[in-house]
Amino acid sequence: MARSTNTQFAVAVHVLVILAIAPEGHTVSSEELSKSANVNPVYVRRVLGPMRNAGLVRSRSGANGGWELVVDPAQITLEKVWLVLQGDEPVLGLHGPDPTCVTGRSVQKSLVSIDRRVADAVATALGHFTVQEIAQGVPEAALLLEGTRL
Repeated sequence: MARSTNTQFAVAVHVLVILAIAPEGHTVSSEELSKSANVNPVYVRRVLGPMRNAGLVRSRSGANGGWELVVDPAQITLEKVWLVLQGDEPVLGLHGPDPTCVTGRSVQKSLVSIDRRVADAVATALGHFTVQEIAQGVPEAALLLEGTRL
């Protein structure tokens, strides 16, 4: 069975949790975040760019540069993260049928409606969780940044 390959949401939550447990004033580099998430640093920056545009994180350049959270993690719902990344994009992976096909147009119209309902349900469910709650589930969170693993 085919599985979604879009990992942006999961990577975003992962790195936001790292930023949430980082000591105040401590920035975390894209390289450190990418190592923990097991993705390329460029991918981390692509994921955090929209988070920055939404005012959730900021980046600093330079020798002590990196990323930091600018919003209380208890105020960042996973719904917010989802909507920042997902926007109005289809959740179900809709396709573009032949515009002259009556069946295709009808099926597409129905699927678009269903997709909106599914997207709304996902967002509503994610609204019950915050980055802070996820961070509280990280074992030994205070020690993670002091060691070699984030």
